[in-house]
Amino acid sequence: MVFAVIMLLIGVSSAFGAEYSVDTAHSDIGFTVAHMVISKVRGAFDNFTGSFNVDEKGKLTSAEAVIDVKSIDTRNGKRDADLRSANFFDVANYPTLKFKSTSVKVNADGSYTVKGNLSIRNVTKEVDLMGNITGPSKDPWGNTRIGFSARGLINRKDFGLLWNKTLETGGLLVGDEVTLSLEGEGVLKK
Repeated sequence: MVFAVIMLLIGVSSAFGAEYSVDTAHSDIGFTVAHMVISKVRGAFDNFTGSFNVDEKGKLTSAEAVIDVKSIDTRNGKRDADLRSANFFDVANYPTLKFKSTSVKVNADGSYTVKGNLSIRNVTKEVDLMGNITGPSKDPWGNTRIGFSARGLINRKDFGLLWNKTLETGGLLVGDEVTLSLEGEGVLKK
């Protein structure tokens, strides 16, 4: 019994002070933006890589991600093609989005505020992501995992995503504010 407890503690302590790779099969990077002032369009990026670090106490210390913009999916092929075009992301010239944290603050409720540089279309701006990590937990194959969840808000015009149309009612076809959402799991690098 004592041996089992010691082994459990060794496993948990080795989960801290380590780097985790984002498990893309169990993770999502999505966004939401207003459409015609009356509704919202949701989308996601299907291809990305990422990693994050936690310290010896289990506190998040850094995070980064690279997103393949061609993998954008809003469940509408015509819209996705337009988003890939020079009207929006211009994937021919800017095929990736990048995020790299610059600081991590632990909030009073245990959540995190991650400040970092987000690069879209070769424009880099500081953004805040608010979120949580959970775990660690062992999966059935012996891998150590930590869950993550984060949200952020950006203005697409800050990154050169300027295209829009004025509606007959005076509103805009596409909203300026974009909500970012990240959900998933990281696997301890061995």
